[in-house]
Amino acid sequence: MNARIKMVDCAGVRDEREFWVAYARGVQVDQPGFGRNLDAFRDALWGGPGWPEADEVRFIHSCGVASLQNGTFIAMLRKIALEVGTVRLTFDSDSEPPVTS
Repeated sequence: MNARIKMVDCAGVRDEREFWVAYARGVQVDQPGFGRNLDAFRDALWGGPGWPEADEVRFIHSCGVASLQNGTFIAMLRKIALEVGTVRLTFDSDSEPPVTS
């Protein structure tokens, strides 16, 4: 089985709004119903609007994401991915192992 991988380039992301723009561009979200927030992200990973249609989403150039909200934003992304378990998330800026689901 070939894994479907989507890349999200987070170069230049300095705030949450810019993160959601990068996510939508990377996974090619074209559904108007994607809310671009953590609740919408949780729904997307369950197959709702914003679903990445992938087995893995790789966030590259993600050092800016790691610092959003003093690190709590990336922690919430990880937590959601573990709760849902449908998509693996990896962040190239992490010193921790990637989230696996």
